[in-house]
Amino acid sequence: MPGGKWHRPFFTPYALYGTIDHMYGWPAYESGNGFTMAQGSMNICESVGYLGYLYIFWAYGNGQWTYTEGQNRSIGGGWGGLACLFGFSLSLVTFSKTVLYALNEHFSGYHYIGHNASGPLFFLWILPNGFWIVLPAYMIVAFGTDILQGLAIAGADNRSKVAKRTMPREALFSQSTTPPKEE
Repeated sequence: MPGGKWHRPFFTPYALYGTIDHMYGWPAYESGNGFTMAQGSMNICESVGYLGYLYIFWAYGNGQWTYTEGQNRSIGGGWGGLACLFGFSLSLVTFSKTVLYALNEHFSGYHYIGHNASGPLFFLWILPNGFWIVLPAYMIVAFGTDILQGLAIAGADNRSKVAKRTMPREALFSQSTTPPKEE
């Protein structure tokens, strides 16, 4: 909060955000609303998890550190599975937490953001929170597809609808000498 021990230089932008979203401002603090502290605690766990993901990817991945045409940094095996599970789980937490927050605002009659004009509300609340829905949704699909591909490969599955939808076509045929029948 403005005037607090850690406000400057770390949290100065949140002074503005606290005027847009009162859940992060004085009104929620003074009313004893615990949602902000609970969400902050989840944010810490989430951040530690994302750091764990990055560590696994950097420490156990192979390939180029910088992007070169046709080459990507990748990770496979057990560490790849763990990194994929971390990425999927954490992006699901980020997505769910943000949707919960938006639904909480909606079902409370926009108690903490309803005082804003449409312009500041869009640029300082909807757009930033939308980012925390769209990017994790993409990550859920990407990591989920990787998990399904890995399970299909491990189980030598080349005939199920899931395998056909998630696996590259050449991987489907490499497991069997005869192509699967089209349904």
